[in-house]
Amino acid sequence: MNEILQIENVSKSYASHRALDDVSIDVPRGGVYGLLGPNGAGKTTLIRIINHITAPDSGRVLFNGHQLSEADVTNIGYLPEERGLYKKMTVGEQAVFFARLKGLSRTDATRELRKWFEKFDILPWWNKKVEELSKGMAQKVQFIVTVLHRPELLIFDEPFSGFDPINAELLKREILDLKDQGSTVIFSTHNMASVEEICDNITLINKSRNILSGNVEELRREFFSDRYDLTYSGDTEALISALTPIADSFTPMEADSQGRLKLSVHLNGTAPLRDMIATANDTVTLAGITESLASMNDIFIRTVTSDSDNTTDQACQK
Repeated sequence: MNEILQIENVSKSYASHRALDDVSIDVPRGGVYGLLGPNGAGKTTLIRIINHITAPDSGRVLFNGHQLSEADVTNIGYLPEERGLYKKMTVGEQAVFFARLKGLSRTDATRELRKWFEKFDILPWWNKKVEELSKGMAQKVQFIVTVLHRPELLIFDEPFSGFDPINAELLKREILDLKDQGSTVIFSTHNMASVEEICDNITLINKSRNILSGNVEELRREFFSDRYDLTYSGDTEALISALTPIADSFTPMEADSQGRLKLSVHLNGTAPLRDMIATANDTVTLAGITESLASMNDIFIRTVTSDSDNTTDQACQK
């Protein structure tokens, strides 16, 4: 089976609020899966259902091909966005406590934790009180106790929140290493740049519904189809003028390392690529052409905006 997790037609309501509306998602094994959406879209409710914290009103969740049960939670590591540690305990004592809850012996937990603490440069804080930790150091501790028992499925909810760029990069590397070691990661975030860097597939939830799912690279190509980046030397205004009959938008870009100009060009629906190449060659000295990919930020904004517009139109028609 290629999917570690299958969410089938899941719905969940709280009083008059529908948190999830017939959501279906297949999470492939051994990759990083991005769970995206605006605040209040339903992501946290879905994560709580996956962690067996709450149950769906309808639909089902399959883990490794069987109905998700309480016993499966030992194979899931969850780092929630709202995190908390017992402030009066020492850092090492608390980390060992959490590790033992995950089934490790005290000896094994202490040995493995010290390795992780050294890797994250927090070993000197082992005997300090939790209340003495900075927010970033506390988050490192919580990340470590989440992954320590090597669960099959890891769920990180806004894991980079509060981290400086250096420690955020450290965390990204660790997440990718966990993926390479066979773990499957569900990664909930608002940081679209991180999605491009580490996610293989994504689902975008808006207003309780799954409005977009797919492979990140394929979605980036699909959303910016017929867009190309030209690298050249010459007159930009002349190039834009020459391409105007076959293109409908132009975006100047930062020059490359050799000082050559760059222009992003979107062809209209009927223009062949060869016509753009021929026209550019006749107008400037063309050094290169590459297909442009949409950013995940572009895809997020365009998809959510379009979905909201459609929802408004449907409401007006009723």
